Amino acid sequence: MIHVSGLTVAYGANTALQDVSFDVEPGECLVVTGLSGCGKSTLARVLAGIIPNTQPARVEGSVQVAGMDVLHNSPALTAQSVGIVFQNPRTHLFHLRVDDEIAFGPRNLGLSPEKVAERVQWALDAVGLAALRAQRPANLSGGQIQRVAIAAALAMRPAVLVLDEPTASLDVPGTQNVISALSKLQRQTGLTIVIIEHRLAEVRRIADKVLVLDAGRLAAYGNFDEKLGNQALLHTYGLRRPTVEALTDWSGLLIPEEPQPAGQPPLLQLTDVTAGYDGQAVIRGVNLNIYPGEFSALVGDNGAGKSTLALVAAGLLKPVSGKVRLAGTARPRPGLDIALLFQNPADQLFTDSVAEEVAFGPRNYRLFDAAVHHQTLENADLLHLSARRPFSLSIGQQQRTALAACIALRPRLVILDEPTLGQDWRHLTQLMECLERLNRQGAAILLITHDYKLVHHFARRVILIEAGRIVLDGKISPVSKGKVRRANQIMPDSNFRRRLVSRFAKPAGV
Repeated sequence: MIHVSGLTVAYGANTALQDVSFDVEPGECLVVTGLSGCGKSTLARVLAGIIPNTQPARVEGSVQVAGMDVLHNSPALTAQSVGIVFQNPRTHLFHLRVDDEIAFGPRNLGLSPEKVAERVQWALDAVGLAALRAQRPANLSGGQIQRVAIAAALAMRPAVLVLDEPTASLDVPGTQNVISALSKLQRQTGLTIVIIEHRLAEVRRIADKVLVLDAGRLAAYGNFDEKLGNQALLHTYGLRRPTVEALTDWSGLLIPEEPQPAGQPPLLQLTDVTAGYDGQAVIRGVNLNIYPGEFSALVGDNGAGKSTLALVAAGLLKPVSGKVRLAGTARPRPGLDIALLFQNPADQLFTDSVAEEVAFGPRNYRLFDAAVHHQTLENADLLHLSARRPFSLSIGQQQRTALAACIALRPRLVILDEPTLGQDWRHLTQLMECLERLNRQGAAILLITHDYKLVHHFARRVILIEAGRIVLDGKISPVSKGKVRRANQIMPDSNFRRRLVSRFAKPAGV
């Protein structure tokens, strides 16, 4: 189904892929992984025929996908057999309704209205979005937008589907629905799948092969369990161990526990806060205190209100009612008192180089210190990229640049909205360790994530939000930690692995 031989891709003087060769048989699932910036997204665009046909690049080698030479085929013809979902799904969407977005591809195939409606309903059900079919995509959460983009690709019924980090912004139900839908498609239609991913536990259920890239070169290729059971390989290339994680609701993993601020007054207070957009409330009656020196996580399903709460807390969205106070009296100064890393890093990058981006805030407030600037770039592994334009970087590198710019001012509270997008485990751990250093120096951290592993490793307090209201404030249950720890200690064979995943996971309902 996919045959790649001697593939080399270069953008000007920068070589993204160097002499890459591999094969994927019909109905197989290939997982592509590696450090941020190693060429994964470039490979995805080549497989879909975007490079070099619509995105200029110098390409050598041979790429056959679904019986087509995608390097020289018409993009319109390739799109009928090869679907792709980009790392930033917002770049896909332009319709005013979810169902129209999903129907766009089938309509362009000239299908009858009945067939189009059938495909739209099937794709909505597959990703668990049937209830949102009449919504505006622009009003959805990041995770919901990701599922809309996946549904739009599925509705084309492609022979090959290429997904660039499909689980990065998904909650547990969304992840279960998407992975189960892909598994069902494999069984029923023989769909061939290529998944670009850092979170290997989520895709392990359907993975057959793995391809590891290192600085654009093929570092490892073969059976998924066999290759990723090699601890030396995982360590060398900064990969997560593809353990079996407990896929369950957060409410089943947490126990209530009052914060213990040791007599300190709150750093940030939200009192009876209601906020939203276009007259529609997203969060309602939120009461929340964040204390100096806390390392907290805000968790909940897609669309629960996490990003809206973050915007309010950072002083970037005015509440409809209620009060937001810093240290009891003042309104927070965005960027200086409270820094927010957006879910999409491109929304906060605007200068001509990485170094300028990280220096902009301190220079604007006349707080620039060359030694601190150098240390911030080093902590984010950006020194070698300091002269690069931010929009020439990979999504993961852009994310690290935006975070470095956020923490350059040493704010009193740092809020991170889904920082895992595009990040390999090595760089993610490096960034989190940098945040831990800030935390030890007195800064509070609020991490918004669906990632169990990050929460287990770093958060001392976990806040659960459901349907715009905080429903639980506490910590990870020792029992649930033990389940995940025991699961992490084994590397089961395929049959046992599926039994263990099904035991931990709720039915996907697909």
